[in-house]
Amino acid sequence: MDIGHPYHSLQEWYDQPTIRLTRSTAGLVNFRTLDLNLLRVFDEVMSERNLTRAAANLAMTQPAVSNALRRLRDALQDDLVVRSGYGVQPTPRALDLWPAVRAALDGLRSAIQTDRFEPAAARDSFVLAMADATAAQLVPPLVRRLEAVAPGVSLRVRPLLTRDPRAMLAAGELDAAVGHFPGAIAAIGLQALQDGARGPFLHQRLYDGRYVGVMRAAHPLARGPLDLDRYCAARHLLVSFSGRPFGFVDEALAALGRRRRIVLTVNQFFTAGQVVAQTDLLTVLPARFVESAGSAAQLVTQPLPFELPPVHVDLLWHRGQTARPPHRWLRDTIQGAAEDAFSPGEPG
Repeated sequence: MDIGHPYHSLQEWYDQPTIRLTRSTAGLVNFRTLDLNLLRVFDEVMSERNLTRAAANLAMTQPAVSNALRRLRDALQDDLVVRSGYGVQPTPRALDLWPAVRAALDGLRSAIQTDRFEPAAARDSFVLAMADATAAQLVPPLVRRLEAVAPGVSLRVRPLLTRDPRAMLAAGELDAAVGHFPGAIAAIGLQALQDGARGPFLHQRLYDGRYVGVMRAAHPLARGPLDLDRYCAARHLLVSFSGRPFGFVDEALAALGRRRRIVLTVNQFFTAGQVVAQTDLLTVLPARFVESAGSAAQLVTQPLPFELPPVHVDLLWHRGQTARPPHRWLRDTIQGAAEDAFSPGEPG
C-alpha cells in the first residue's frame, strides 16, 4: 500500500524538519529502507489506543497490525506501545514521535486527496442517532436541505438509547450522533488533557437548551409558582434512554438532600408528553420540544425550583470519518439545519 508524497524525492521529504525520525533520537534509523506504511499503522494505533479498532479502520487484520508494529519497533528500537487493560499505552518515545508523524501524514493526505462529494449526484445513505425530542426539531430542516441540494441522499434516524454512543460510533453502526452527552464529552476532553492524544472521537456544539417542569393544564400544581417542597411531593415521570430510574434531575435533587418519587419511566419524550397531558404526573422536558410536540395546548410549563447544569447538544462522530468528503458535507448540513431550527443565543 503506497501512501504517496508531494515531494520530488524521499530525500527531500526526509529533510523536512517536521518529519525527521533520526535527528532527535538516540538510535539511528535507516530512513531510506523504512517502510512508510508502518507510520500509517503507528498513527492509527496511537489515535485508537486499541489494536482491534486500528485494524478495522485500516481494513487490516489484527495480526497484520501487530506485525507492522513489530517491524516499526525493530526499526526504531523502542516498544512504542505496551498493553494496558483493553488497549495499549504509548511509550514516551512514541508520544514524542507521534505529532511529527501525524503532521506529515495529514500533509500527504491533503496533497493527494482527489475525492470530491457532489451532493446533487450523490446516492449516499447516512445513519444518525438522536432522541425523539431532538429529531422533532432538527430533522425537518435537515430534510428540507437534502431536498434542495441532495435529493438522492437518504437518512436513517435511529432512537438514541444511551447518553454515551461512542461504542456504536466505534463499531461503525452510526455515522454520527446528536444529543446531550455530558459524560462522553467530558471523557474526550479528559483524555486530551491527560496524555495530549488526539482521541478517536470528535464533537461539535450545535445548540444549547434548557429543561422545564411540565404538567397537564388542569394539574393542581399548574396554578402559582412551583416550589421545591411541592415538586418533591408530586408523582413523577422520568424519561430515561437506558431505562435506569435515576436521571440528572435526581442528581440535582440529591445535591440538595432531596428526592422525588418516580412512578413511571419511559424512553421517549413524545410518550412522556402524552402521558403527562392525561394524568397528574409531572415530568421534565426540553422547553423547545413542548412547543413542537403538538400537545402544547394541553400542557403547562413551569420553571424548575432548582438549578440544572446547562444542556449542550453536540454532534459526535468518529475521527476516522473526519476527512471523508461525504461525512464532512453531512456535518456541515447538520450544523446548517441546527441554525435553521434554533436561533443563535436563544436557549430553549
